[in-house]
Amino acid sequence: MPGTHLLPPNLLKLFAPRPQLPYTRPLDRDIDRVRPKNVDGVAHILAQLQEDKTQGMIDSGGGEGMEEGEEPGFTYAEETKRAIRREERKAKKTEEFKIAKETYKPADDPEAVGDPYKTLFIARLHKGATDADLRREFEGFGSIERVRIVRDKKGRSRGYAFIVFERERDMKGTHLILDRA
Repeated sequence: MPGTHLLPPNLLKLFAPRPQLPYTRPLDRDIDRVRPKNVDGVAHILAQLQEDKTQGMIDSGGGEGMEEGEEPGFTYAEETKRAIRREERKAKKTEEFKIAKETYKPADDPEAVGDPYKTLFIARLHKGATDADLRREFEGFGSIERVRIVRDKKGRSRGYAFIVFERERDMKGTHLILDRA
C-alpha cells in the first residue's frame, strides 16, 4: 500500500505479516508407513466395452440399437489408423501440389493465351454462368476475342473467368464501369 511508511508505529504493527504457523504432525495417519494404493483407471475397461459394442453392431448388421443416421463409434486403434491415413493423404496432396507448382509453366499452357493488357479478370462468378452469358454481358464494352471460365477436373466452375478483348481500350472501359458498381 502506498503511504503506509508514513503511519505511526502502532498502526504499522497492524500491517506487519503474521509469524509462520508451527508444523504439527497429522493425527489420522502415520506418515512413516506409506502403503501402496492399488487403484487403476477404467480406461481399459471402457475401451473393451466400446470394442464389444462396435463388434456387436457389425455382427448384427449395424442396425440394432442405433438410430437412423447414426454412425458406429470406432475403437482407439481404428481412430489411430484413420488419422494416419488422413495424414498420409494430406502429405501426398501437399507433395503433388509442390510438384505441380514446380513443373507448371504458363507459357506452355495452351489455355493460357492472350495479352494481359487486354484481359479482364472476373471473380465471384456464379457457378451456373456460361461463356455465352459472359460474352452477352461484356460485348457492350467492345468486341471480345475469347472468354474462358476456369473449371476443375470434374468440369465445374471454379468461380472466376478471363475475358480477352480485341482492343485494350475496350477492356479499360469495363474498369470504369465496374469500379462504380
